[in-house]
Amino acid sequence: MSIHIAIIRQVRPGCEAEFQAALREFFQNSFNHPSVLGVNMLVPPPGSSSREFGILRTFRDEQERDAFYESSLFKAWEERARQLTEGEPVYRQLHGLEAWFRSPNSPPRWKMAFVTFAGVYPLTSLLPRFFGQLLSPWHPLLINVVVTGLIVLALTWAIMPLLTRLLHGWLHTKT
Repeated sequence: MSIHIAIIRQVRPGCEAEFQAALREFFQNSFNHPSVLGVNMLVPPPGSSSREFGILRTFRDEQERDAFYESSLFKAWEERARQLTEGEPVYRQLHGLEAWFRSPNSPPRWKMAFVTFAGVYPLTSLLPRFFGQLLSPWHPLLINVVVTGLIVLALTWAIMPLLTRLLHGWLHTKT
């Protein structure tokens, strides 16, 4: 399963254009590294006073992610980026549903809705019946909280990662 990493950097005032140019150059060079499957830049909206830039990077697995972040290419980028940014970058691995929204190349919304429905429908049909009987002495609102929590957990860490892996080819074809 692919790994998606979001990195947020705060660019020094007046260095926004230079940072963006340096980041584009780094992106081009990073595609020569065998571990990189994809990368995208998120820039502040036009007219915004924000200096926060986002980098979304995709790797095949943890070993390739680690190899990239240990590479001399990445270490050289870090040195250059530190001159143009303030503070430490914030790294966050994306999981489950949030990983779908990692790039402009996300599947069409109707496909995401279909796959989400395919994951949600069985859970919302089966879990309330099972837990409603198992927890029948409990107040219905409390049962609903438990069942909803279980549905969210199952979707985030099991069902949606499985469905997106199984349906990856269909999700990412242009139809």
